Amino acid sequence: MSKLALGSAQLGMQYGITNTSSKFTDDDIKEVLRIAKKNNIDTIDTAIAYGESEIRLGKHDLKGFKIITKIPKFSSEETNIEKWINEEIESSLLRLNKNKIHAILLHHPNDLKKSEGKIIYESLKKFKDQNIISKLGVSIYSPNELDTIFSNFDFEIVQAPFNVIDNSLINSGWMKRLNNNGIEIHTRSTFLQGLLLCDLNEIPKKFNKWKDIFESWDYQTSNINVSKMEACLNYSNSFNEINKIIVGIDNLSQFKEILSYDLSKDYHRLPSLNCLDKMLINPSNWDSL
Repeated sequence: MSKLALGSAQLGMQYGITNTSSKFTDDDIKEVLRIAKKNNIDTIDTAIAYGESEIRLGKHDLKGFKIITKIPKFSSEETNIEKWINEEIESSLLRLNKNKIHAILLHHPNDLKKSEGKIIYESLKKFKDQNIISKLGVSIYSPNELDTIFSNFDFEIVQAPFNVIDNSLINSGWMKRLNNNGIEIHTRSTFLQGLLLCDLNEIPKKFNKWKDIFESWDYQTSNINVSKMEACLNYSNSFNEINKIIVGIDNLSQFKEILSYDLSKDYHRLPSLNCLDKMLINPSNWDSL
């Protein structure tokens, strides 16, 4: 099976700083799924928070795909945690038109550090015990979120950002630690919401602070005569510890381009572009730039 996994945020809402494509039609989604299956992509990543993504996917034949979805942030106003989680998961399954799915991830795993953390975990685990879901996991923004979680809870999947300028998963030691413990590593933000694919003159001015990084990235990819998209994909693929590389797509032609590249080339030896500034590597901070 392909190491690539299909990210579905763009199927349910306008997503990505460079995404100017019109909304996917149902026929587009059907074609995306057909192409994915043809190219041995067996995993689809979605979330309750991704707009209409779940309900739009649920209109199509998802047989043969491993579906992963995510539980949203827990509201402190909820008085019955187990009931809330049951309703969230059951509603998600209904939208996806599935009786069972591959995995549920916590979209905000810091919820586990609250006093309700154990109840949240046990409520999720019941669905695994009933074989409604096969695996439990967490979706993180930064590896330091894992420091207390993994000493108290058992998970089988960690989804984390990883790309040519965000190497925090490696630098923290968590990539090695997760791999050594047999925990699946799924990486996202492969293109940093499309920012890593931009020509220099297309990069929004609010990112001028990191101009040197983008100029270096532009020079390196030009120097080895490779597209930025191919370099991003090959970079992530060259780490054996990574089990799945989640790629979001803006349109069908972009999906076909992604699938046209030979991912066997080794680009993790590109000179380091490692950036520690969370204002750049975490897109949730971009609105404040």
